[in-house]
This record gives sequence, C-alpha cells and structure tokens, in this order.
Amino acid sequence: MNDEKQPLLTGPNTPIDNAEVQNVELVASPSIHTSPFKDEKTKKTEYNPTTERYLEYPTSNFDTLIHLLKGNIGTGILAMPDAFKNAGLFLGVIGTLFMGAICTHCMHILVACSRELCVRNQRPAMSFADVVEDAFAMGPVSLRPYAKKIRNMVNIFLVITQLGFCCVYFLFVATNLEDTMRFFSINLSVHSYLAMLFIPVLALGMVKNLKYLTPVSLIAAIMTAWGLVVTFYYILQDLPHTSSVKAFASWHQLPLYFGTAIYAFEGIGVVLPLENNMKTPEDFGGWNGVLNTGMVIVAALYTAIGFFGYLKYGDHVSGSITLNLPNDMLAQSVRAVMAAAIFLSYGLQFYVPMNIVWPYIKTKLNSEMALEYGEAMTRFVLISITCKYFK
Repeated sequence: MNDEKQPLLTGPNTPIDNAEVQNVELVASPSIHTSPFKDEKTKKTEYNPTTERYLEYPTSNFDTLIHLLKGNIGTGILAMPDAFKNAGLFLGVIGTLFMGAICTHCMHILVACSRELCVRNQRPAMSFADVVEDAFAMGPVSLRPYAKKIRNMVNIFLVITQLGFCCVYFLFVATNLEDTMRFFSINLSVHSYLAMLFIPVLALGMVKNLKYLTPVSLIAAIMTAWGLVVTFYYILQDLPHTSSVKAFASWHQLPLYFGTAIYAFEGIGVVLPLENNMKTPEDFGGWNGVLNTGMVIVAALYTAIGFFGYLKYGDHVSGSITLNLPNDMLAQSVRAVMAAAIFLSYGLQFYVPMNIVWPYIKTKLNSEMALEYGEAMTRFVLISITCKYFK
C-alpha cells in the first residue's frame, strides 16, 4: 500500500487574488466509499488458491493419507522401544504424545502460512522454501533483507535431511536382507546387497508423480501393518509388570530419547508437497482432516510400540525391535516385509529433494537435449549419492 499514490486536492489552475475563501464540505460518493484497504481485503477473499491449481494427476484424500502415513512411519518406529529405554516408561509415553502434538501443530502452522501467503501473493501453491522466503520478506523490516538467504538455507537443510533419510533407508534394507538371507545360509556382505538394490531403487526414484507412487505407498503401508501386527504378537505375550522397568531414566539419557523420537517423526518435509497435490486440499486441515487423522495414527503407533517393546525386553531391548524377536520363520518375515516396506518408501522420501534440486539445475541448462536428459541424470546422480555413501 505504500507505493499507491493518494489523490491530491488541488485549487484552480490560475491564481485568484482577493477571492473569498469558501469552506467546501467534501462528501464521499457511495460508489467510491470503499477504502483501498477494504478493496485489498475483498481481493484477498475473492482469490482462492486451491481453485487456481491445475494438476494433471491430483491425489485423493485416501492417497494423501497413505502418503502421510508412509512419510512418517519409517525406520524410526522400530527404534521407539530403545527410545523409551532412554526416557523411562512413563516419561516415554508423555514425551512421545507431546512431541506428536507439537509436530502436528507445526504442520498445521506451515499449511496455514502457505495458504495465507498464497492469497496475499495470488499464487496457487508454494513450497516449503517459498513460504519461508515470503514470510521473511513480508515480516519485520529488520528481517526482510535475509529472506533469500533463509530460503537457500531451508532448501539446503531439506535436501540434506531427506537425502539422509534415503541413505538410512538404503542401508536398512540392505542390512535386513543380509540378516534374512543368512537365515537361509546365504552369506553375502552388506555391500553386495547395496549393489543389487541400486537398480530397483533407481527405477523407483525415476517416478516423477505422487499419483503414481500411491499404489507403491499402499503396498508399503500394508507390509508395515503386517510387520507391526507380528511384532505386537511377540511383544504382547507374557508381559511383565510395569514395576520391572524404570518409569524415569537418568537425565543424561534424555538427549538420546529426544534424538530418536524426533527422528521418528520425519514427515515434515512432505507436508506441503502432499497438500499441494491434493484434489481437495481443503480436506487436509480441520479436526477430522487428513493431517490430524494421519498424525493421530502415527503418534498412537509410536507410543504403543515403544511402551510394550520396552516393557517386554527392558534394558535388553535393541536399537531395532526386530533384533529382539526370536529366530524363527515368522519373525524373519517381519524383517523381510519391513525391509520391503522401507524400500518402497524410498520414492516418497526422494520426491522432496528432487523437487528442490531439479528447478535450480534446470535454470542452468539451455539446449533442448540437456533439458530432455537433465532430469534423469539428476535423479541418477542423487540416488547414486545415497548408495555410494556407504561404500
């Protein structure tokens, strides 16, 4: 509004000497009674970013829920019993539910900020970095010069975080395959499994659209559910009394608990991409929306697996609950299906860093041939980084 020129009240073009000055009352015309500020508010309320999105393959509410569950339920859930060991049984329950509520609240804030800034700037959708940049650019005057730097910093952190998840997924699948194959007397090194997994992971990472990843995420969710059901089958048998484990751990163990629990809630990076690709994005928020429904399921599963896993195995619980399961065929199936589920989740985690890196690289390419093959080469290089990291 500062750049808008205000109307000037001017006198006659030629000076009039000794003219009688008359007091004239200015009456606003009904047609121009609305102030510029009201016009801006009307303009903002008229613009609906969700109706301006033109998606070739929009995702349904169910698709988004499945992606949200798979974006949050990863390798971290298997480490929750170990996290409870570092917090204590009572503090682990309270802390996990509290962190789940905080994470959900932050996701709601992120989505709300994105929608408000979309209306203000009349843009159909915004990425994580777009939201941060515009929030700084339209925020306090002292912070506005740092908008571009903050945007780059957020992008760098997101790429490092999401590629880090991809690295962990790669290694998790390879190590679980190694353990499972050893049960069948097949002894290969973890590097051999990393090499064998590279082509399937590369094919999964080449999927460009979230709509095509929905069946993959659905199969992964079913596998994860099977693995958790069998895990609960083992850990709910012959449970000891709650007095057999610590209610509160020592203070120096709490950082280990918070580190593991925060890592488990790993889906903040996929929130805006999921909301931006929805057919009905207005269903994402709300008390019974997709976000709350998914995060309640996630927090309940984390709390349950942590509580009963720690209660069952106590201080002998391993970094992954699957390592405490007996060495029989049913328990081996848990390791196999969880490894397969994490493998199928690779594409969703890789979607975020690719969407950050590729637009930057795209601006550096000029020829049509470079643009045609550039995206595939970018995906190949990034996936190779997540694999070569362990070699």
